[in-house]
Amino acid sequence: MSRSAASSVQGAAARPPSPGFALYIHWPFCLAKCPYCDFNSHVRDTIDQARWRAALLRELEHWAEAYGAGPGGPRLTSVFFGGGTPSLMAPETVAELLERATALWSSGPELEVTLEANPTSVEAERFAALGAAGVNRVSLGVQALDDAVLRFLGRRHSAAEALAAVALARRSFPRFSFDLIYARPGQDAASWGDELERALAEGPEHLSLYQLTIEENTPFHGAWRRGELTPLDEDTAADLFEQTQERLEAAGLPAYEISNHARPGAECRHNLAYWRYLDYAGVGPGAHGRLTLAGAKTATRQHRAPEAWLDAVERQGHATRTRQALSAAERLGELLVMGLRTREGIARAAFRRELGREPESLLQGPALEALLEADYLRLDDAGLRATAEGRRRLDAVLRHLAGARAPGPTPEAAPA
Repeated sequence: MSRSAASSVQGAAARPPSPGFALYIHWPFCLAKCPYCDFNSHVRDTIDQARWRAALLRELEHWAEAYGAGPGGPRLTSVFFGGGTPSLMAPETVAELLERATALWSSGPELEVTLEANPTSVEAERFAALGAAGVNRVSLGVQALDDAVLRFLGRRHSAAEALAAVALARRSFPRFSFDLIYARPGQDAASWGDELERALAEGPEHLSLYQLTIEENTPFHGAWRRGELTPLDEDTAADLFEQTQERLEAAGLPAYEISNHARPGAECRHNLAYWRYLDYAGVGPGAHGRLTLAGAKTATRQHRAPEAWLDAVERQGHATRTRQALSAAERLGELLVMGLRTREGIARAAFRRELGREPESLLQGPALEALLEADYLRLDDAGLRATAEGRRRLDAVLRHLAGARAPGPTPEAAPA
């Protein structure tokens, strides 16, 4: 532990017990940029792995100093390597980052360590090395099980290669998941049903199933503006969503969040930390964080451009662009946006932790009453949650709910 990180332990030890925090590490490089992707991912001919490893370690230590580390400090519950394509990282980089993180913060054998991988960047030796480094859960970007669709999506693998990667992940890690994209142009219920059956035949414990969206500043957005791409109509997309929910529920993988399905107990604990509005640190280009610093929930964001991030870290130890304490209204808004995505909703303890009040005193008025009466929301002893119908219409529910928030200031959040 660095001297500055050790000196921060005294302040951290004074905090009340917390539910733990999550760590996100961003690797921004890919072999190719997909036409639908607006993530912070970049293609580079060469990558200095040793230089990037040193910089990621240095920024990790920066957040340990700011947030607190060591005995009595926050407890690390999950680590997520996202991107980009983190399976392109040298396994030695993964190993050193995990070794440093678990030296800085307490954790336990239940620590979840997820790494995203593409089928084109996996091999048995690499997966074995990543497992030895400490990765115990892998998330594969399969995206489709149809070769023509994969070409349309700009993917570099075939359906056969994707299934081979799934089989390798199953053998190599205790837990695995994979992603599919649906509601694609021209897609119908029959073809999507067939694809779902092929996915379920792989016996996954977790599936992430996302509807295709046309994001600004992507090649798909340009094609749409030129009239070269026609998105699936909203009614058909809604029908495919219903089909997805019903089939996965029947298969024993209910939706625990709008786009994520898992067998009970196999949910991604890292993503649950986001949706439960727990603290998380973000390391790497463009990484976001939400950390309780000096008793205030604080939004952090690192410099997005890889080379600018690297230069800033080497000069000053971090590349933070934003470090802003959130107002009570902002915290309430984020708590609602994140928590109502999940089947479990927002626990009363979360309202008390973040805002020091019960939901009834934070949300009031005819808009809330109308949402409760329409059975889009439920408020009971457990907390506030959206019903299945409410989650299907979550954007509209949140817009209405914005008018139901109590006027006037709310107390500052207690330390997490």
